Amino acid sequence: QEQLVESGGGLVQAGGSLKLSCAASGSRFNFNVMGWYRQAPGKQRELVALIASGGATNYAASAKGRFTISRDNAKNAVYLQMNSLKPEDTAVYYCNALRAPNYLYWGQGTQVTVSS
Repeated sequence: QEQLVESGGGLVQAGGSLKLSCAASGSRFNFNVMGWYRQAPGKQRELVALIASGGATNYAASAKGRFTISRDNAKNAVYLQMNSLKPEDTAVYYCNALRAPNYLYWGQGTQVTVSS
């Protein structure tokens, strides 16, 4: 059974950095798109960044210039380097993966807390 497993969350001070990792286990084939979403308390889940298998990326406005998404297709893994973190980045971060035509997977989430 395929599943996504995230790691790398934690507590960091404002201005600090964290790197999130997500690896797919039990997968025999690459995903077309992998990405990260986040959900803060009392808010809807929102897109942070996406990356296609060919390397094309898409960022939310809040992530541009501070976050960098990357992937390792050989490992079926996706990463999110987060720099210059702000308290408003505090959320549960979820890994997401899509394989055509419509197979969508979610990780269990990892907490990121940024203190002011």
